[in-house]
Amino acid sequence: MFEMLIPKMKVKTVFDLDLERLYSQGFRGIITDLDNTLVGAKAPLATPELIAWFEKVKKAGFQLVIVSNNQMARVSTFATPLDIRFVHEARKPSNAPFRKAMQMMGLKSEETIVVGDQMLTDVYGGNRLGLFTVLVLPISIQDEGWGTRMNRRLEKIALARLRKKGLWLEEEHQQ
Repeated sequence: MFEMLIPKMKVKTVFDLDLERLYSQGFRGIITDLDNTLVGAKAPLATPELIAWFEKVKKAGFQLVIVSNNQMARVSTFATPLDIRFVHEARKPSNAPFRKAMQMMGLKSEETIVVGDQMLTDVYGGNRLGLFTVLVLPISIQDEGWGTRMNRRLEKIALARLRKKGLWLEEEHQQ
């Protein structure tokens, strides 16, 4: 069970992803979380740096879908001005939102990357479907809801167990 929480890669931010390398490895789509992966949980809009990254993603040949457990209003306010497709109220780690995002992109699991800041939702959900999972550091944990705060506590327990078993080394999974 704990092994399903281990991402294939860890990076500090989405900006640290080597898009060209990932594309050369056969990946064509990115499913990304929104809150604390792309922007802080209370930030309504993308930063100029993030907008530039979205353009870089497109130029590299990737499709992108945001999959968020947040409500329609939150996700739509962020994604619609950027013309980014999204799945809201996803109920991650359920398989359904990941499958829906892959269907929206017309891609298979071996062509799809999942990027997120939570092991229990993004990584676990992606790993269950055989997707290439990438864990980023959360942008800000100050404004997180109670559910996310609970997940972070559970992640600490899981990390301690993974370290004890020798399955989690801080330097592993770096790009």
